[in-house]
Amino acid sequence: MASAALPSNEAERVSLLHALDLLDTPAEPSFDRITRLVARTLRVPIALVSLVDSDRQWFKSRVGLNLLETPREFAFCAHTILQKSSMVVGDATMDDRFTDNPLVTGDPSIRFYAGAPIVSTGGIALGTLCAIDSQPRVLMQDELDTLMDLANLVSKEIQQREAVFLARQHVNHVKTVIEESEARFRSIFERAGLGIAIVAPNGRWTSVNEALCEIVGYSQEELAKLTFQDITHPDDLESDLSLLQQLVSDEIGHYQLEKRYVRKTGEEVWINLSVTKKVDADGGLDYFISFIQDIQARKEAEASLAALRRDLEQRVDERTRELRTTNAMLSRSMAQQLSYQQALVKREAELSAVIENANDAYVCMDQAGVVSDWNRQAQETFGWSAEEAIGRRLEELIVPPNLRAAHRAGMKRYLGSGESTMLNRRLELQAIRRDGSTLPVEVRVRALDLQGQKVFSIFLHDITARKRHEEAREIEARQDALTGLPNRRALFERLPQAMARSNRSRTGLALLFIDLDGFKAVNDTWGHEAGDSLLQEMARRLSAGLRETDAAARLGGDEFTVLLENLSGLREDAVAVAEKLLLSIAMPVQIGRASVQVSASIGIALHLPGADMSPDQLINIADTAMYEAKRAGKSRCWVS
Repeated sequence: MASAALPSNEAERVSLLHALDLLDTPAEPSFDRITRLVARTLRVPIALVSLVDSDRQWFKSRVGLNLLETPREFAFCAHTILQKSSMVVGDATMDDRFTDNPLVTGDPSIRFYAGAPIVSTGGIALGTLCAIDSQPRVLMQDELDTLMDLANLVSKEIQQREAVFLARQHVNHVKTVIEESEARFRSIFERAGLGIAIVAPNGRWTSVNEALCEIVGYSQEELAKLTFQDITHPDDLESDLSLLQQLVSDEIGHYQLEKRYVRKTGEEVWINLSVTKKVDADGGLDYFISFIQDIQARKEAEASLAALRRDLEQRVDERTRELRTTNAMLSRSMAQQLSYQQALVKREAELSAVIENANDAYVCMDQAGVVSDWNRQAQETFGWSAEEAIGRRLEELIVPPNLRAAHRAGMKRYLGSGESTMLNRRLELQAIRRDGSTLPVEVRVRALDLQGQKVFSIFLHDITARKRHEEAREIEARQDALTGLPNRRALFERLPQAMARSNRSRTGLALLFIDLDGFKAVNDTWGHEAGDSLLQEMARRLSAGLRETDAAARLGGDEFTVLLENLSGLREDAVAVAEKLLLSIAMPVQIGRASVQVSASIGIALHLPGADMSPDQLINIADTAMYEAKRAGKSRCWVS
């Protein structure tokens, strides 16, 4: 067995992995959804998010495996993190690196392995997203692309945590009161899920966050040397400048438009831009505030705003006492107080603008569950105005009745023990609007301890459209677009379930593999539209000739399958259905003014309860029997 070499950056890699606090932590939906998707998409029994520690690999998420970790010297993933791209082992028993590996010779008997690196923001490989099977396999390019795409999603999730870790390091170095206020604002500013920028009146970028840098491909230092005009697409610049002039002249209070930026690479990128302005004490234009994409990190906004307000009140009291006791320090104290006040008011205005113009609903509540802040998007999402919501309990406003007891119990448990399943996580929950209708939301909650009192900052994002899109994609992925029948994927999902039911109920099961005879002639003579109409008619006839417990599917082209369950007379019943379908298929089909006629060759594979047969074997047997029917003269069935 050949153990993997250590990466050149091993010390840095392990240090970062430990710093991110991912090892030995509970399972999380954001990772578990991806491993389940890998298992379903690649049809493998085992899918893992594996983090490679100094002497072990630990599984942050796992499907189909009871182990939490294995020694690093046995880990396939220790080889994968040395790769720039993915690593695929079709048959581990044929690979010199793994033939005598205990994970191959013993449980879980690995034969097939496909892994894609999970990397940090700086490109450091921390682990892998991998798919494992106990059978040798060949991975298609589109399946490998899917694995790589899903690994990128895991990397993005970890990179977000890396950003949080780096932000916390920054906050720990803040020493003065003003620096602390600036760090809290900068943390919110930099960690936001959409691009945010402070723009000078001449269009130059004064301050930008990393989200905007990711959108346009420039670093913060590079953007500081540019104006927004420099990276705006020439075709969109005139409309943007026109709206900006209306904003400056107070004709409008803010504006929003879709426009394009030109990335550093020269590529065009569409963004949704929202712009407001900030004026100084004399009413003159101070700067513009621009929002690009969705805001994802406003958890600290309410806490930072409250802290700024308390800091201001404390400084005012302290400076007032100083003024009463020492006239000698009057000038310096007044100047210093004014400076502090202006800085804090500016930060408060910036934070208020970020929260109020956010695309997510933002709610702040105290430890009694009473709402203390409610932004404009919360009003639009849930139907309660800020005046109506503030001062009421959150559970009365948006928590469905069936979840209110759990909400109260969770609050009580956290306040008593500090334990919570809600905090600092992305959760999908049901909420209610003022009119009583429900909607799915993505919820992020953070608890802050302010002067001995708990304050909860909550961001809620309406995911109704995303859920509908996911449901539609799931249906489309399992349905043949032309005939409306289940497709190949649906068959491969249903067949193992049907065979399991056959074993439990001790009843026979048959798979009919149907190939149309003469279909090519119809296509060549009457065209593909006629061929499509013929396939649609064949699908209707197949469906009409089956019981509710049976199922027809289209594999592709002119190939269909029929799955028959609960057969008491296995061979006789299967043949009877096949002959019935042969007669139905052979009936003429009227297509426009033409009458066409085809026949079919049907291969029949039988499954006895308890038989040692896989779904792939059953399909191959039916396919082979179909070719036997063709060799025997077509327009008939053949039982294998």
